[in-house]
Amino acid sequence: MAEGWARWLGSPLHEIQSAGIESHGKNPRAITVMKEVGLDISKQESTKLTDEMLAAADYLVTVCGHADEHCPVLPAGIQKEHWPLNDPAKATGSEEEIMAAFRASRDDIQQRVVDLIDRLQKSQRHHA
Repeated sequence: MAEGWARWLGSPLHEIQSAGIESHGKNPRAITVMKEVGLDISKQESTKLTDEMLAAADYLVTVCGHADEHCPVLPAGIQKEHWPLNDPAKATGSEEEIMAAFRASRDDIQQRVVDLIDRLQKSQRHHA
């Protein structure tokens, strides 16, 4: 979901790549809740972080504790930020309760992406 929001809100000013420390499949509930707000993330692929991706990156955001704890050593110059998100895929209860967790996560991620892009653009203007 973070990749979908970042691509929608950050392009064309920022190149967005998404990867994990391990590859996971697509979550149909995430696809559904993003579609509810008009974003199609169904073509996004779950990819594994590579050294080449890190070498090209300026900014890295980790979105779960496991990724933050197991993040590889970063090359000099990369800024890193951690977002302690609840994983909606671990939500339990009725289908309605699980979907509510996905919607809450979607909205939380949207706000975090908006805030990050705003900070990055202010920083770029400050350094220009």
